[in-house]
Amino acid sequence: MTERVAATPGLYPLPDWAKETLSDLKGHQKGDLLSGDESEAIVEEYAEVRAEYVDDQLDAGLDLITEGQGRWDDMIAHPLTVHDSVETGGIVRYYDNNNFYRDPRVVDDLDFSGDVARELERATDLLAGEAGDADLAATLPGPYSLAELASDEHYGDEAEFQAAIAEFLAGEVEAFPAHETLFLLEPSLVTSPPAEGEESAATDAIAAVADATDADVVVQTSYGALGEKLYAHLVDEAGADALGLDLVAGDRDDTVYNVQEFGATDSLSLGLVDGQNTLVEEPETVAERVEWFESQVPNEAFDRTYLTPNTELFYLPTNKYRAKLNALAAAAEVLD
Repeated sequence: MTERVAATPGLYPLPDWAKETLSDLKGHQKGDLLSGDESEAIVEEYAEVRAEYVDDQLDAGLDLITEGQGRWDDMIAHPLTVHDSVETGGIVRYYDNNNFYRDPRVVDDLDFSGDVARELERATDLLAGEAGDADLAATLPGPYSLAELASDEHYGDEAEFQAAIAEFLAGEVEAFPAHETLFLLEPSLVTSPPAEGEESAATDAIAAVADATDADVVVQTSYGALGEKLYAHLVDEAGADALGLDLVAGDRDDTVYNVQEFGATDSLSLGLVDGQNTLVEEPETVAERVEWFESQVPNEAFDRTYLTPNTELFYLPTNKYRAKLNALAAAAEVLD
């Protein structure tokens, strides 16, 4: 029987109460965004944000608890923009929306940072003795998307740069505290996929990161369906326990076709609620989307199905993000 797990990869919106305080503490210009050496006052403010994120997830009844990534001013580019070997350049649009991040220009070898591991350790401390059956989920950008979002001013070769990003991320994962699941966010696999014949370089990079943890690894895609050939490579070569599929995007029939034609990973992560739309789905609607998908692939038996948003939730107002958490958790109960 398939286990249904309500979860999100994180990247939550800042609570309203924290926005003005953090803006005053950090400044209001591009150069004032987080650099990894924040003051004690900023650290304390983000600690309160993190605690609220954890409480929100526990209150909703999610099965996996993420740190929330409140510090990630640059969205999934964050692990690079706070790195000592990276200089931040101009402002770049974050995929096809009205959010922007600082261009991470890699100018030296990407050695160990530990920034995300420290965030997770603080989340682990919050969960100790409070979470019941909930487990920690870690979140990182996938190596392909992170390389696509960054600028290489050091390695000088696209394949070498992607491999260096993967090695860097794998080293970060090795420092993580115990975690049940690792979400690798890979939206660029859909929006700017590797050229034909270069798919294996991307999947090798993902596999290098996946091999760094004993946790279940979810390669989470967004913004539509994967190309057929790339999808097949990901299933066969990426070393993931689950592949994340966006069922909110209009080309969901292409996603279903990929699973029908090329099979699937042992588990799947389904993007079921719209992370960019304030309309809150009813739990029954979310459950119906799971059942519809499973009815389209009756020959596939999945160990686990993750019920997730189709994108990060930071686009939403705080009350809507919380409502989406509640809808995912309630949908998992409807399906039980």
